[in-house]
Amino acid sequence: MNLRPRRREDPELNLVPMIDVVLVLLIFFMIATSLRRESALELRLPEASGLPMPGDVAQLEVSIDAEGRYSVNGQMLQPVDTATLKAHLITLAGGRSLPLILRADGRTPHQAVVTVLDVAGQLGLQQLTISTVSAPPAAPAMEP
Repeated sequence: MNLRPRRREDPELNLVPMIDVVLVLLIFFMIATSLRRESALELRLPEASGLPMPGDVAQLEVSIDAEGRYSVNGQMLQPVDTATLKAHLITLAGGRSLPLILRADGRTPHQAVVTVLDVAGQLGLQQLTISTVSAPPAAPAMEP
């Protein structure tokens, strides 16, 4: 009779196969995903019909000339600053949320346009139109 207790082997957890699987998954995801950052988006913008807004709707019109001077509904603002623009728009809006039309010269400083957009956002004006002119139709090509 063998009365000696059996010698039990300690269970062993082998991590090498699990590490191999994790490394293969890591390599797969590194190859499958693009690591380069796209700097530009390819967009197809919608076309506008160019129809003007109805003239009988009350609206605010802010014009900016090439030097960055503001005019609200045809009246020049003096001095040219954010506080004057905001006060004038509040007075003309009278607590209503009127549509705002922004007419800016092509050479207007970008900061002047951003200032008008910022003031409109602070006043809660949600209907904003940036006015443009229609490009002249292209002349048909002449055949030789």
